[in-house]
Amino acid sequence: MKNKNIKIGTINQHFTGFKGFLYEMHKNSTLYSMFIPAAIVLFLFNYLPMFGLLTAFKDFNFREGILGSPFIKPIYGNFKYLFSTGSALRATRNTVGLNLLFILFELVIEVGCALLFAELHNKKFKNVAQFSIFLPYFISWIVVGLFSYNLFNYEHGSLNNLLSVFGLDPVNWYSNASMWIVILVIFRIWKMAGYGMVMYIAALGSIDSTFYEVAEINGATRWQRIRYVSIPLIAPTIITLLLLNCGKIMNADFGMFYAMIGDNAQLYRTTDVLDTFIYRSLRLNGDVGMASAAGFYQSILSTSILLLMNKLARKYNPEGALF
Repeated sequence: MKNKNIKIGTINQHFTGFKGFLYEMHKNSTLYSMFIPAAIVLFLFNYLPMFGLLTAFKDFNFREGILGSPFIKPIYGNFKYLFSTGSALRATRNTVGLNLLFILFELVIEVGCALLFAELHNKKFKNVAQFSIFLPYFISWIVVGLFSYNLFNYEHGSLNNLLSVFGLDPVNWYSNASMWIVILVIFRIWKMAGYGMVMYIAALGSIDSTFYEVAEINGATRWQRIRYVSIPLIAPTIITLLLLNCGKIMNADFGMFYAMIGDNAQLYRTTDVLDTFIYRSLRLNGDVGMASAAGFYQSILSTSILLLMNKLARKYNPEGALF
């Protein structure tokens, strides 16, 4: 037995380092060949553009390019200019605040709808209801923006026409920044909840029916089965998806905000997020260095929040942690 363990240890030592890498590649060559297209896309669209982060520390001009442009003095000059007006801090606050609201309400609605559909037994009604909730996900934000404009337009909007029928004064929706926090949350849930719900339905479908049968035999009500069986067993899925969403908390949905808000400066107080702020800075000012500095700042915050949330998840529920 001792000689056998020594032999296995010798083999493991033999297949370490570069030889071990070659052995692993040969052993799972089919799997790695399937990963090659994804790796190429990942490199081209995620890692290669990171070279452009140099522009955050340079006085960039198009004639000299990224490498030829001189470094700005002081080296943090673009970041200093970025935060000099206070607009970046406002955009950061709006990005975090709105994304937290999106994550919270989407989580409640998605899990709630998944639990509801898991308890339905009428397949025809269940399929129609699921399709109805999932359908808005396929509608472009441009179409949603047109729909919201026709709904909230001051002169010809459907809501103001409805208010006039009841003898009420019209509301200038596009000048009331506070209202748009609620409006954006409602539209976000309406469009995205169906997609997230599908993942929780899949998680509920993977639960062994024996758990429910045992709970029912022991006299558990439907609510008790949901509370003590369904929710605890899909908790790792909930935590994993929550972590993924927290990793994107500094990345607002540019299509959503630009389609629904556009360049309406009256709503910037509550709806101007980092993505629209960076785009507007680049489009109006043409300052590549400052726009790149804002993007770099956004990435650092996203990574920090993801690491913090993953650490908390690993502490309280190791199964739900990403790494």
